[in-house]
Amino acid sequence: MGYRFRPRIALGLLALGALAVAVIPTVSAGASGSGAKSLVGTFKLAAGSCAGAIPTGTYFRMIFPGGTIAGGKFFDNPDSTCTDRSYTLATPGVAGGVETTKYQVNPAPAFSATGSALADSIIEPQSFTAINFSISTNPTDPTSGVALPAPAIKVKNGKLSGQVEAWTADWNNLSFNQGSPKPGGTLPGLTQAVSGTYNAKTHAFVLTWASSVVGGPFNGFTGYWHLQGVFKAAK
Repeated sequence: MGYRFRPRIALGLLALGALAVAVIPTVSAGASGSGAKSLVGTFKLAAGSCAGAIPTGTYFRMIFPGGTIAGGKFFDNPDSTCTDRSYTLATPGVAGGVETTKYQVNPAPAFSATGSALADSIIEPQSFTAINFSISTNPTDPTSGVALPAPAIKVKNGKLSGQVEAWTADWNNLSFNQGSPKPGGTLPGLTQAVSGTYNAKTHAFVLTWASSVVGGPFNGFTGYWHLQGVFKAAK
């Protein structure tokens, strides 16, 4: 009796195991992002503002080495127009914002005679410690020479994800990769993946990430980026 009972239990367990193997991959695939839609077009930026208690629109903050994204210590930009000068506000450039699946490259030359950045497609050059900085996205990382993909953002259930690996901050004749992930797909230091929200009806979005500087005079500093505005799909 015992001899016949054990094989039946074993066969039952094998059947349940086979069913689990068949079901689990399907659930995992759905949870990992299947059905996400690529947003191809321009993330039109709203100008940064410190009019309210909490800054809105598009802005940038820089965190000292050893700090945190939530609590700093933050670098104060003496040229900031905010009461809290750790916020550097941005104004949309000639393209109105960030274009996905294509690059918005640095002009030639990329800097003025005094070292101010000249790129004006994504944002207008902004004063940072008396020298203008700006943003570009280039097929090759200006510092490492590594090939980079163009920005790509996806949405699923109102949540944004993707990569801005080619995001470059230019300032004082220097270029700093401020993308996420970093060239090669890594997330060193406080580098934080791209995330945000998207309203399918109004097309309003908020997109954020953090990116630690690797090498150079600002090694270990981290840039925190907050982009806000309305997405316009490509025709």
